Amino acid sequence: MKKIFSVNTLLSALYFIGGLALMGGIWELIAAITKHEIPTPAMTWDVFKEVMQNPMQNDPDYKGIGVKLLSSLSRVGIGFGFGSLIAIPIGLIMGSSKITMNIINPMVQILRPVSPLAWFPLGLAIFQDSPQASIFMIFICSLWPTLINTAFGVSHIPQDHKNVGKAFGFSRWKYITKIVLPYTFPHILTGLRLSIGVAWMVIVAGEMLSGGMGLGYFVWEEGFNGGSVAKILVAIIIIGIVGLLLDRIFMTLQKRFSFAG
Repeated sequence: MKKIFSVNTLLSALYFIGGLALMGGIWELIAAITKHEIPTPAMTWDVFKEVMQNPMQNDPDYKGIGVKLLSSLSRVGIGFGFGSLIAIPIGLIMGSSKITMNIINPMVQILRPVSPLAWFPLGLAIFQDSPQASIFMIFICSLWPTLINTAFGVSHIPQDHKNVGKAFGFSRWKYITKIVLPYTFPHILTGLRLSIGVAWMVIVAGEMLSGGMGLGYFVWEEGFNGGSVAKILVAIIIIGIVGLLLDRIFMTLQKRFSFAG
């Protein structure tokens, strides 16, 4: 088993390196076609090292890239956290009751496709504050994957599991804690994994609109105020890496709590 695991790990690493090499080749080609209007990977790496020289600088006139990253992560954490606190209970209720499902599901299907940018003005009208409007936008957009997956998990609990609860005379609370939540937890984690991806994607658009000192505003500032294209690429790379790490965290939790594990 260890040998198979080692081979699989090696293959995954080789695929990952191959994918990076392919992306780097395409990047070099685009840079050549645009006559270096788009910087090459090497040029971007030089700027990356420059940006990372003092990432936690927090002077009034200059914020380091680490400070910007933490600002974005804090907004995502707040919006995603509140969204999860609302989505999971509603999903549990929807999945356990057909009547509730029929009442709430149409509202979910109407609101879910709305563009994240459409929620920002509404948040601004409610809170009269741009950063809070960004958090509101993240909150709304991160609701749906967790809510839908939670409801799906509850609604697909096998009848045998339900019969066990009846046979042992479980109270409502014991039925929820001993049957509903253990069975539904992998589905909840799937929803949370999707939701954190949505939240991290939405923060860039939200900060472009709200300003402040996050990564989204950094991209906007460099792009529309005659800044450095290389710095935009650096920000994009950092956003992508952080998004990958967040996804891996929830994927690890999924594997840890899956029935197969």
